[in-house]
Parts: sequence; C-alpha cells; structure tokens
Amino acid sequence: MTTGADTRASGVADEGNTMFRTTVSETTVSKTTDSETADSETAVSETAASVLPVPDRCYVGGKWIEADSGDTIAVLDPGNGELVGTVPALGRSETRRAVEAAASALDDWRNTTAAGRAAVLMRMHDLMLDHTDSLARLLTREQGKPLAEAVAEIRSGAGFLEFYAEEGKRTYGDVIPTDRTDRRIVVIRQPVGVVAAITPWNFPSSMILRKIAPALAAGCTIVVKPAELTPLSALILGYVADLAGLPPGVLNVVTGEPDVVGEVLVASDLVRKLTFTGSTETGRHLIRESADTLKRVSMELGGNAPFIVLDDADLDLAVDGAVATKFRNAGQTCISANRIYVQSGIYEQFVDRLAARAAQMKVGHGLAPATEVGPLIGDEAIAKVESLLADAVGSGARVVTGGSRHPQGGLYFEPTVVADLADTTSLGSTEIFGPVAPVYRFDTVDEVVRLANATEHGLAAYIYTENYRRGWLMAEALEYGMVGVNEAALATAVAPFGGIKASGFGREGSRHGIVDYTELKYICVGGMS
Repeated sequence: MTTGADTRASGVADEGNTMFRTTVSETTVSKTTDSETADSETAVSETAASVLPVPDRCYVGGKWIEADSGDTIAVLDPGNGELVGTVPALGRSETRRAVEAAASALDDWRNTTAAGRAAVLMRMHDLMLDHTDSLARLLTREQGKPLAEAVAEIRSGAGFLEFYAEEGKRTYGDVIPTDRTDRRIVVIRQPVGVVAAITPWNFPSSMILRKIAPALAAGCTIVVKPAELTPLSALILGYVADLAGLPPGVLNVVTGEPDVVGEVLVASDLVRKLTFTGSTETGRHLIRESADTLKRVSMELGGNAPFIVLDDADLDLAVDGAVATKFRNAGQTCISANRIYVQSGIYEQFVDRLAARAAQMKVGHGLAPATEVGPLIGDEAIAKVESLLADAVGSGARVVTGGSRHPQGGLYFEPTVVADLADTTSLGSTEIFGPVAPVYRFDTVDEVVRLANATEHGLAAYIYTENYRRGWLMAEALEYGMVGVNEAALATAVAPFGGIKASGFGREGSRHGIVDYTELKYICVGGMS
C-alpha cells in the first residue's frame, strides 16, 4: 500500500475530478500485428474509439473519489510483475458513503419503468461491445488470461446486460383466485433494495456483470467490491455506466482491503442483499456475518468438478472438452475439471491423447500472440500446485507431461497431466486452481457416480458418453447444480448458473437469476362486494 504522495509521484493526475492514469492500450507487451491475427476468430481491431482510460479512483455516487487517507493498492500484471495501475484503499467512512449513495438513489431507480432501466442496460451493452478490445486488454493485464479468453469474457458479460435488459420487463406477479367474493388477491414483485456484491479475481468482468445486470434490471441499486488483485475491470464498468447515462448512485464500485470494505457492506442495515462469488470458507464467514441484519444472501462458492469419460464416448470430443475446461484461464475456474474419471477400457488411450494436447499448448503472457495458457495469479497459487503435485507423486502417481514451473519462470506453470492416482491424494479433494489434470481410472457407472459425489461440493459435473439414456440417468444421479453431457461450456446468460451443497445457493443467469433480486408482496383488497 502506498500513500497519496507516492501515488501522485507516480504520475496520477490530482486536479479536479480527473480519475485516469493512462489508456488501456499503453502496454509494455507488443500488440499482435494484423498478419498475426488475420486468421483468428477472436482478433479485435484497435481503433481510437475503442481505447478507454484506466481508472485509478473509485466510483461512488456518480463521482470519482480517492481514499480519505490517500492510500492506494498497486495492481500488478501477473505475467511480468509490472505495475498496471493503482486504486484507492478505501476506509470504512468512504464505504459507508457508497452504501448511502446507493440508498439515496434507490427510490428513483426502482420507480423508473422496466423499459427505462432496460434502455440504460442496453447502452451499457453496446458500449462494452464497442470497447471490447480496450476492456479485454485491461482484463488480460491485471488477471493474466490469454487475450482471446478475455475477449470472450467481455462479450459474455455484455450478454448478461442484454438478457436482463429484456428479462426485467418480465418480473411478473400473480392474480390469485379469491377465497371470498368481497376481496381480490394480487402478488407483485418489487426490488429487494440496496445490494452488495463481492466478486473474485478469476473473472473480474463477467462475474460482476452477472450480478449488476439482474440487480439493476430488477430496480435495485448496488455497491460492488471487486477483488483487490483485479479491481480495474470493475472500476472501468463505472466509466461505461456513466457514459450510458446510469443515474448517480445506482452503481458504486469500491476498492480496498476485504476486512475493511467487506465488513461495512456486511454489517450495514441499508444493504438488504449480499451476493458473493468466491471460496466456500469465505462464503461461510459472510453468511454468519450477515445473520445479524438478516440479509438475503446468494453464494457461488468452490467447486470440485468431476469430468467423467465412459468407454463409449467420442474420444476426440472428450479430449477437446477436457482441454477446454481444465486449461482455460490456466485452470483457475470454479467449474474447471478437477477430477477426470476415465473408464478402464479407454484409460491409457485418453491419457495419451490428453497429454499430447497439453504438451503442445503455448504458455506465455496473455497479450503475446497465440498464447493458450497464461500465468497463475500469484506466488501462493504456484506453491499450492507444487504441493498438491508433490503429494500425488509421493503416493505413486505418474506425471505424464509437465509437472514443473515453466522455463520462462515467474508465475507460469507447465500444463500437466497426472495418471495412476490414488483416491486418497489431496489432488482429488482440493480445488486445484491450476493447469493440472489428474486422471483417475474407474470400472463401473455406479462406482464413478459414487466417487463423483464423494465431496462436499456440488457446483458442476461433466459426462461424456454416446449413450444418451445412460448420460441422462447419470446427470440426474450426480449431486451437482449443473451437469454438461458431451458439453464443457456451461456458462450462458440464458441458463441458471450455480451449485448445491457447499458450492452455495442462488442462481445467476436465466429468469431464475433475477428472482433473487426481488421480494414478493401480497396485496389484498377488500370491500369489493
């Protein structure tokens, strides 16, 4: 953490309400040339219109503010350790002002028609698509994922704005047949009120928009607290909202230490709902802390996803799915394939194919051409992966490919495939959050369903089989909130994303996602005879 004087010395403007240090396109990593991106479906052209400034202040009540103390938090590029920017380390008083701003804006926003709210959300959607390249480059620099994945994340987040712009017009109530002739019974849905959203570092844009979009569409106002490792993608959404004409105070973005900012959000009587994505341990803590104010809570927590390949599976499709869900974002996703179960008859063949694919993957900085696997987020992440691998190898597991830090050093780790694992290794019971694919052998369907369910988590699971009857029955038997059958891409605005058991409760996406941001009100009108 640095002082305000340190921040000013580093070149941040300190006059009036200037809130930006530089532009997203000013990076130390060379941009991909036209020839390098000509054949890429995810290539995005850089134009003057697509360049957005990098925010270095918090967005509160429609204004850009610094911390009262002047303290800041440095945001580093995990791919090279360079400074991307700084953000304020807000204290309790500034966080309370953000909550108060959201509370002050609530009446006007919830009384705006659903169509009026939808128009603002659609302007935000259009702005995000117009500025996809700048937003994606900023995301890659602070989080590390390959640019192609960052582009997909920006487009996915924009998709939630579009979906809920329309879904907000369909938060229907009920007209209930009366039990007496002299009265009428109606049920309406109203916004729950001020929402606090605490979000993780692995998807710093889309995870926020999954919460912002339904909250705003329902008529709520919101205070967002992003992860301190990746706050810039959240702050820049304040800039997008401002350009789109969102009224002051409807969206507020605050940065700072979790035990300071988070404590205020959880304790505030003005906050009526808390939505959180992160670890199960933190989720449990937030639920306990929210009990005194009886907040409504939504929790999208940790996962331990089984990826099951039956002996009749299309192997090419199964390997493609395993690569996609295991190595995306360097394995740092909550629905990543954490335990890959392959039936005995095809086990060696699958392991060989998966290892061959993993060995060919290009590891590098997210902005470097053709990068498929970027860095891990920090030193603790690297140490965790190394510890889990050491435990597995010590128990007799075989490293088929990878298994070490990548030769280019830093936070890069080789895409790794591990075979012949014992069920008792910590790889099978821990959310790995790294590019390590442990492959287990099984014999029968009953056996693999039992193994897959033998965890406290229940977020996502995957099944690969050409027998769709068997796949359907297995999907019903697996204790998970989401199951992909011959499909690895589960996240979409049109379907409910979320888990069961220790993976949390509540859903993001689909019509179910907006319900959590509304309250039911029963109105009984008498004297009708």
